[in-house]
Amino acid sequence: MSTHLTSPEAQPGASGALAQSTVGQWQRFFAFLRRPVLPDRALPPSRDGLVAVVRMLGLDALAMGVLMAIAGAVIALGFDLPETALADMDITPALLALVVVAAPIGEELVFRSWLSGRPGHVLGAILFAIFTLVATGVLGATVFKGSDPVVSGVASLITGGAIGMVAAAAVVFALRRRGAMRWFQRLFPLFYWLSVLAFAGVHVFNFAGQAWWLVLPLVIPQFVLGAILGYLRVNFGLWANILTHAVHNGTILGFVLLASALVGGE
Repeated sequence: MSTHLTSPEAQPGASGALAQSTVGQWQRFFAFLRRPVLPDRALPPSRDGLVAVVRMLGLDALAMGVLMAIAGAVIALGFDLPETALADMDITPALLALVVVAAPIGEELVFRSWLSGRPGHVLGAILFAIFTLVATGVLGATVFKGSDPVVSGVASLITGGAIGMVAAAAVVFALRRRGAMRWFQRLFPLFYWLSVLAFAGVHVFNFAGQAWWLVLPLVIPQFVLGAILGYLRVNFGLWANILTHAVHNGTILGFVLLASALVGGE
């Protein structure tokens, strides 16, 4: 009989079980930040997971509200903040699909699908990235080559991503019975914070032409979001962080559309 014992915090879903209140869920999240622990497996999709998503979206909204208030105060003091790469783009159906559907799925697969530490997920994430990059590049230069770069890019990315997901799904299915690797669990705090930093860091490129040190404070929202998404991923499953990411992006885009409508109506 094996003498290997797993601590309560490392039990499947122990750190991610639904708290009795929204504040309690937030407290569990902050405890997780102080000591990130990877359970053997995330909880399966359930109503509890959906409730956790709604609660963490509330924390995300609170954090974004505070950061937007700070940004507003900075602008009121006369400072100009750099515009993002999306500032001059028309919000078309193609752009909506990219921001609300393709980006959350693709980014979560790249930055957080492997955080489970399970062999199938780690290898699947690698294959997804490789297949998606290659397929998107080839399709963009051939099949979807057109005059509208946004439409062409979105079509190539979505199709390339679908090809990548098929490759990843095959590996995940083949290794579906394998739990989190022990060495990965030991190093999980490092992997977790690296994923948060990488997710925030890649968004620096949204501010083209600006000094990196100047735009670092502007990706604090992505840093906060990345921390929330990583917590949801390892405790409640990949669907939870993808859904949260999509709602977050959709909400931000909704505010942009509302602001544009209000300015246009003046």
